[in-house]
Amino acid sequence: MNLSTLKSKIGVIAGYGDLPKEVCRAAKKNEYDVALCAIKGEADPELESIVPDNVSWIKLGELGKLIKFFKKNNITEAILCGKIHKINILKGNVLPDLEMIKMLSGIRTFKDHSLLERLCNYLESRGVKIIDSTYFIKDFFNIEGVLTRLKPSTSEWEDVQFGFEMAKQIADLDIGQTVVVRNKSVVAVESIEGTDQAILRGGKLAEEGGVVVKVARPNQDMRFDVPTIGPDTLQACHEAKIRVLAFEQGKTILLHSEKLIDMANEFKIKLIAFEGNNGI
Repeated sequence: MNLSTLKSKIGVIAGYGDLPKEVCRAAKKNEYDVALCAIKGEADPELESIVPDNVSWIKLGELGKLIKFFKKNNITEAILCGKIHKINILKGNVLPDLEMIKMLSGIRTFKDHSLLERLCNYLESRGVKIIDSTYFIKDFFNIEGVLTRLKPSTSEWEDVQFGFEMAKQIADLDIGQTVVVRNKSVVAVESIEGTDQAILRGGKLAEEGGVVVKVARPNQDMRFDVPTIGPDTLQACHEAKIRVLAFEQGKTILLHSEKLIDMANEFKIKLIAFEGNNGI
């Protein structure tokens, strides 16, 4: 991996899930000094064992504290990774500071893409450039085809193709990135509740015949909200009695891939890295 274009210091803004841990481990492995800004109530406390000497915990809305922390550590480039549960924002569990109020000033919608793009641009105006969130973990994309022993049936392949087309449309509208389908009908669409809850909801309606398809947005901005699949996603599929989990090849981060494939084989779920209209 050639990381020569980056500097020896990197900031990480960590939300929910395993992705921030993998990013921090990969950055440390490549001998980068990591300044970690972790979101309270979202980021995993285990991150402190990976970056033990330079962590700042902030609440949602404390943008000024984040900027101050990065300036103190001479951070000019940072990675934004991990999920933020947007439902907490809608419930009013955020007290924005002055920097956050400035960042949100004039924004027309609170769609994920609009909000995150505005955040990235604002941080850059304050001297911190947000870079490709997958920069240290490119190997997490190097997987393709049917990954499990069981192969999808003809009808399941048709549902995968149909689901891909539908998921691309909702992703383009910035609603979500995942659909659950059965017999070429959409039974659940991911929205603010997140992928796993959408899968569980769709599974109840699909009744043991569901196919889950997860895609990237058209013209996906790789700085943020890159689709990610991990053990929790597969566990949700198992609980929902999903038969197939397909994700967009080359544009989806696969966490703990060996473990995922083992789980999928155990659960008898067909796991597929899919290219959409071009097949596999």
